[in-house]
Amino acid sequence: MIGLSSNAGVMESLMNSAEEQQPSSPPANSWSNQEEINKNETPKCVGGFVLVHAGAGYHSESKAKEYKHVCKRACQRAVDRLKAGALAVEAVAAALVELEDSPFTNAGMGSNLNLSGEIECDASIMDGKSLHYGAVGAISGIKNPVLVANRLLSEAQKGKLSAGRIPPCFLVGRGAHEWAVSHGIPPCPSEKMATKFSLSAYKRNKRKMELAEKMDMGHNHAKKRRQSSETENGSGCLDTVGAVVVDLEGNVAAAVSSGGLAMKHPGRVGQAAHYGCGCWAENAFNNPYSTAVSTSGCGEHLIRTMLARECSAAMQSEDAHKALLEAMQNKFISSPFLASEDRVLGGVIVLRCCRCVEAPPSPNIQGILVEFLWSHTTESMCVGYMSAQDSKAKTHISRLPPGTVPGQCLAIEGGVCRLMSVAE
Repeated sequence: MIGLSSNAGVMESLMNSAEEQQPSSPPANSWSNQEEINKNETPKCVGGFVLVHAGAGYHSESKAKEYKHVCKRACQRAVDRLKAGALAVEAVAAALVELEDSPFTNAGMGSNLNLSGEIECDASIMDGKSLHYGAVGAISGIKNPVLVANRLLSEAQKGKLSAGRIPPCFLVGRGAHEWAVSHGIPPCPSEKMATKFSLSAYKRNKRKMELAEKMDMGHNHAKKRRQSSETENGSGCLDTVGAVVVDLEGNVAAAVSSGGLAMKHPGRVGQAAHYGCGCWAENAFNNPYSTAVSTSGCGEHLIRTMLARECSAAMQSEDAHKALLEAMQNKFISSPFLASEDRVLGGVIVLRCCRCVEAPPSPNIQGILVEFLWSHTTESMCVGYMSAQDSKAKTHISRLPPGTVPGQCLAIEGGVCRLMSVAE
């Protein structure tokens, strides 16, 4: 049985926190009757909107303040870039750098250590305007993996290499590190990327594994232990971080970054680097909406369902809330590709936007309607969002209803924001 959380009180507070928000999806490409512009006021010139997440998993109340704070900083970093005239892909990369630099997230600094006690990171970024994508997997010794992914994307946009060679869009391991350094991205010793928290978690997990091996547990017991490890190990509970952005021109972009599962096998690459699994961004072109998605959770589950691309495709339906709900239920929780899994763990943040056809009061005023949502099957998910006209970002830790089973039910929340600008 699938449960659903859509707390009315939380939804009301969310919708009061963003300009001109409403709980249901408005008709495509039109102004909502509830969102009429005050004709006596001139809209501000704004630069776009950003939605970030600090991982889908378990967020303890004791560290809630830190999780929210890093989301606020990431939103502010992206908005600062948008206000400076940056495109969505530049702004989303800026948000990810802030998330990677936090010792409280499992990305970049402070990432989970693998079985060998080393940090290997995954990251990817996608530009909805060009549809180009860049990614790195199992990369070590780089402080901000998303910068390597972004550089791969930008280099690919320049066209073919010498002798007609196709430029890479996805590099892994040592080759990714060497390429990054050769393109001016400074290396960072792995020991400097580990934090006291990640090191202590590694030692604790290593002792647990050694004890388990000595006990020679049976298959069923081992399976149950693997499933419960996400709540036993605080660092393992928080996986991928990510962001989605729309700029004032209506371009969208998405990015994702992760240190991967705790005690993973060296060389393992999670969904954060896989095309269509970690993130997706696509301008409208011939579709009603531009869409951007970033995922988090168990990488293997997200890879086998290509959840980012599935959610993006679903967002072309008229009702965004219903579309995301059905996608999470049918394409993820009940996916035939995950039929053998007792619990399907993951989360997504999604935005979609369109330019409004109905003319605002003044012909030189342009508008973009942005709908943003998040959904997760994990115990919790921390998100933050901000438009360029906001003085500060809003944050929220979404949680499953008490008594529900993670991986077998989901939560879904979100809102609507209108972006306005004066055309030159």
